[in-house]
Amino acid sequence: MNNKMLKALLALGVIFSAQAAMAGVKIENWTAPTGARVFFVESRALPIIDVQVDFAAGAAQDPVGKSGLAQLTRGLMDLGAGDMNESDVAMKLADLGARLGGGADTDRASVSLRTLADADKRAAAFGIMRTVISAPRFPEAVFERERARTLAALRESLTRPETIASRAFWSGLYGKHPYGLQPGIESLAAIELDDLREFHAAKYVASSAAVTIVGALSRAEAEALAVQLTEALPAGVAAPVLPVPALPAATELRLPHPAAQAHIHLGLPALKRGDPDFYALMVGNYSLGGGGFVSRLMKEVRDKRGFAYSVYSYFAPMKEAGPFQIGLQTKRAQANDALKVTRDVLQQFLAEGPSEVELKAAKANIVGSFPLRLDSNRKILDNVSAIGFYGMPLDYLDTYAQKIEQVTVADVRAAFARHVQPAHLITVVVAGD
Repeated sequence: MNNKMLKALLALGVIFSAQAAMAGVKIENWTAPTGARVFFVESRALPIIDVQVDFAAGAAQDPVGKSGLAQLTRGLMDLGAGDMNESDVAMKLADLGARLGGGADTDRASVSLRTLADADKRAAAFGIMRTVISAPRFPEAVFERERARTLAALRESLTRPETIASRAFWSGLYGKHPYGLQPGIESLAAIELDDLREFHAAKYVASSAAVTIVGALSRAEAEALAVQLTEALPAGVAAPVLPVPALPAATELRLPHPAAQAHIHLGLPALKRGDPDFYALMVGNYSLGGGGFVSRLMKEVRDKRGFAYSVYSYFAPMKEAGPFQIGLQTKRAQANDALKVTRDVLQQFLAEGPSEVELKAAKANIVGSFPLRLDSNRKILDNVSAIGFYGMPLDYLDTYAQKIEQVTVADVRAAFARHVQPAHLITVVVAGD
């Protein structure tokens, strides 16, 4: 195939994917005989298959005193599995033109694969993925190397004001809840090789697996693939995330640092996945701080006063209440003024909500840009895997635009009143005078 033909094929794939996004995504769902939940979208636009397997094995599952275990465990899984060392895994995938990915965040750990749909190539690639998921080797030399590398990276990051601010912010929001516990020098040093093996055996289980498949496969082929990827796993028991305790009392924490720029975070635990207020909060946040140059925070903090190059706000829904956050950087001498303006803007927005003009603009942008979130197999995979892992309605993508359009100013005000309460706002300022 020459370059012109390949470019034409990719261009057609983008067109077909965009058309599919406008028409909606048909998600087929079933439970495999292994107990894994499966979510399948057949897409023939390109001869490619994307697969992701998610587990309830994120940082929220780290044992007390061993924060960082989930990340280390996932990081080592594709550095040797079955009879393959890390070079074997990389070389075999390269020979197949396949790409293995994934990682661990707070709620989940994932293993993903992109492969060509040719029968011989995909069969070999799926075999590697299965081995990585079910039979990682965790070689001692690799473990020692990766733990040392992680420790070195952590030591370096702890000198940066943005890292200090982020860690203090999450700790202030969640305290001793698993969401607030983060890897430290002591916790990483306390992790032993057997901890990784035990964590994998306990958390990478079929009962917590959500398998998402997008691409050029039939339903029968997808059913067989889901079994292949999870049949070697123990059945296990899905691990819940502890509920977030009562909201913290409003606190302001100031931490010294020699940086020229102050780093400011404000927020609180706010939103669980599946909360019906999600749509009103998304629309409102676009006007507050999520809409870039048209947002109120950007206009007041940057455009009118020049306090910051960028200021933003967002909601990050999680298994339990994820954060609402406002963030900005400013000259340290301006930190107090910038913080006051930010608080004033938030307070006014909580009292009034968006104007009708802002509401209309927010809905138009969110609805108008929505197809771009589904214009490739990879983006469909990302969205469907979130639906599967978090147990969201299968028609979430089909009804998203309609539910955004139904939001009113009163809905936004009421939702923000329920989820963003100033009496519980945590403020962190690093390098502010």
